[in-house]
Amino acid sequence: MDRDPDPAAAERMKASIKEAIGKLTGDPKAQAEGRAEKAKAEIPNTAASAEGEPENVTRK
Repeated sequence: MDRDPDPAAAERMKASIKEAIGKLTGDPKAQAEGRAEKAKAEIPNTAASAEGEPENVTRK
């Protein structure tokens, strides 16, 4: 078991469930809200992975 969980994991799960409920019920507003919330929850992960220098960059 992971002792140091991703803090945005619960938000991503909540957004995924909201999007799935929107798909099941045919509610495009709920689908869009779920996708938007999922994208918002991904921002910390994207920013954290972009902090380092890209590996494929060559220095001159």
